[in-house]
Formats: sequence, structure tokens, C-alpha cells
Amino acid sequence: MSKIKPQTLKGFRDFLPESMLAREQLMQTARDVYRSFGFAPIDTPALEYTEILLGKGGDESDKQMFRFTDQGNRDVSMRFDLTVPFARFAAQHLNELGTPFKRYHLGSVWRAEKPQKGRYREFVQCDFDTIGTTSNAADIETLMVIHELMDRIGCGEFQIRVNNRKVLNGLLQKLELTEQSVSVLRALDKLPKIGRDAVLAEMEGQSISSAQAEQVLDFAELTGTPAELLTQVEQMVSGKETGETGIAQLRELFEVATTAGLPASRINLDLSIARGLDYYTGTIYETFLDELPGIGSVCSGGRYDNLAELFSSQPLPGVGASLGLDRLLAAMEELGKLELSSTPSQILVTVFDPAWVADSFRIAKKLRENGLSVEVYTDQKKLGKQFQYADKKGIPLVLIAGEEERSSGQWQVKDLQSGEQNPVAESDLTSYLTDLLAKND
Repeated sequence: MSKIKPQTLKGFRDFLPESMLAREQLMQTARDVYRSFGFAPIDTPALEYTEILLGKGGDESDKQMFRFTDQGNRDVSMRFDLTVPFARFAAQHLNELGTPFKRYHLGSVWRAEKPQKGRYREFVQCDFDTIGTTSNAADIETLMVIHELMDRIGCGEFQIRVNNRKVLNGLLQKLELTEQSVSVLRALDKLPKIGRDAVLAEMEGQSISSAQAEQVLDFAELTGTPAELLTQVEQMVSGKETGETGIAQLRELFEVATTAGLPASRINLDLSIARGLDYYTGTIYETFLDELPGIGSVCSGGRYDNLAELFSSQPLPGVGASLGLDRLLAAMEELGKLELSSTPSQILVTVFDPAWVADSFRIAKKLRENGLSVEVYTDQKKLGKQFQYADKKGIPLVLIAGEEERSSGQWQVKDLQSGEQNPVAESDLTSYLTDLLAKND
């Protein structure tokens, strides 16, 4: 039989323990934050009927879907985000869920886009959403969750840039561009990537006059404090109810953020944010790291009031956001903010003599029962090799018990970071190890 070359598909990755431990830690932080706000976990299948996903995120999302006919001759696609499947889920289980319903979902999604730094064809999203309410309080809470999440992750300073599709739509109404709103917003979303001139050219290619396109971009490039911008923009959308509603919602959001104590440096109004997906209808969010803004938004989302209308006759307005796990991990690694380890073990119990294996497993079990992560060295090798194993894996503490320690009810504890080694009575072992680990942290 010929050998098969081991390789991964372009745009996909394997994760070694060092990477996977960092991912799991970040995902657990997301779970903890979401649960602290009352969001409950759900899950949905990786595959959906294509009609569920098609047309919900726009032409670009449709092009990037992994789509095929399955063995039952069904037209199916792999989910490109977690929001559209959630809209289907909510409509299907509405009677069981009740509204408003707050959910979080951590899972893989797939997009057949060109792989590049921080962007892959399979990646994990960490979503949270509130569905079944149009209350602006839910939009404000979304901002609060994003801020708490980014603060808890500890990735350095960040900015949550906020806008509102209603304000943008109010401007387009003023400019008589309502019919071209989808084209305008898709082009505007590319502004940071391709620049003003390219966006102007794209808009003009959609039967939008140069004067109209210039006005849209002049609007998007306005700068100032949120209060200053809202006053200025309010005049620009005056007389258009949609735009005025968006202004009022943003004004309340910034007022509540200030009252709640969110640092003003972290919450900004950015009129250029449009978000590329077509389903957004209100407040939208993008989050950038101050030290590495070029990697793009690491936590984005917004309000979507009409996404579920194809699945249910009952209105199911929603709002939420998604943490881009892979992009954030790539950024944190580049910034040196990841604590990398190739093992979850805190302690290695050595086997000094093959005859004492049972005693090693006994003490390891006792320590695990007290909340410690403990590994027993299972290979028959000399003590020096066992120390080398612990050092290579990054296990900070090693337990050794020779004949003398066994007879006196003690274990030798070696701290591989400091090099110190001390005898500890077995009765004091748990508290000693716990204190030493805390000190080393």
C-alpha cells in the first residue's frame, strides 16, 4: 500500500496542545462573561438546508459558502456564521423559548474565502444574542457585554466603535439613495481596506452620482466626540424619522455607557462603520485593539430586526455580537499577551521506583480531589528523564518520594522555576502546593 502524505487543506489548521489550551482558556472566559449577563448556551448543526443560509448575508457570503448535494440529494451548506442559524433556531423553537431569549453559542463556521493573516476558512465564533425585543436597552447591554468580555480577556487597550444603520439610512433617504442602500453600505464597509478613491469608484459604478458618493464619504469621515458628532449628524438627517430614531438610540447608548462607568476612551462613535452583512438594521459594533488595529475588528455585531421574518410570522427582532476567536488569538500572540503552555498539568508525580506506582497514583488522586491538575509519569525511565519531561512540558512543580520520604510520610516538592526543593508532610501537601502555585502566578 502506498503511503498517504499527511497534510491539511489550504485555509484549515491543526491545533497543537499549546495553541488549543490558549483557545480553550479564551473560550471559557467568553462563557463566563456571557453567563454572568444571563445568556444561556445552545448549539445548532454545522449543516443547514441551503435555503436557510442563502441570501441572508449578501452576495459575498453566498459566494463563500461551502455548498453541496448530500447523499439524500438535498441542497445543503455549511454555516457561514452563527446568527442566521440562530434565527432559524429561534423561529423553530419559539414556543419553548419564550421572548426575550438570550443565548450564547461557541462553534466553528466555514467560509471559502482567500486565507490570509488572521483569516481562515474554518474558524470559531463566540456569539451572544438577545432575540424577541426591539428595546434599545438590549442594544446597550450588548455594548456592556463586549466591554466586559474584552476587559476580562486582558488583551490591552481597545476601542468599541459604534454606529447605527438607521442613521446611515436616514442620510441615504436625504440623498435619495434609498433604492441603492445595499450597494452603498457594502461599498462603505470596504473604506478601511481599499480607501476613499476605490470606494468612490465602486459607488459610481452602481449608478450613484459623484456628488452623492462624495457626500456619503464626507459624512463617514466626520470626526469628533460622540456628543459633537450626534449634534452635527442630527441636523444632517433632520426630517427623516429613521435617522432621527437612530440618533436618539445612539445618544441614549453613550449616556448609559458614561453613567455605567465605561471609559470614554474605549467607546467611540464611528460614522464610517456599516458592517458588510445585509441583515443589520440598527446599532452596529466593531472592536479594535489599540496596539494592533490593522488586524481588524475582533468583536463585531449589531441589531437585526428582520432576519427571522422568512422563518416565522411572528416578529423576532434581535441584537448581538461575536468574538472572533482566531483573529484575537493571532493578535494576542503577535503582541506577546498569550501565556502559552503545552500541558494543563500543574504537578508531575514522579515514579521513583516501579514498585511504588500505586502510591504515586494514590497521592495524585488525592491532590486532584482538592482541585489540582496532576499528572503521573507512566514510563519506566530514570528520575532525570522525568525532570526533563516536566521541564519540556512546562509543568512547574514535581513531587518525588524516595525510601526516606516514604518512611517519614513526606514528599519532596521541587519548584522547576526557582530550583528550590523542600520536604513536605503529606498532610500539608495540598495547601503547600496551592500556595506555591498561587505565588508563582
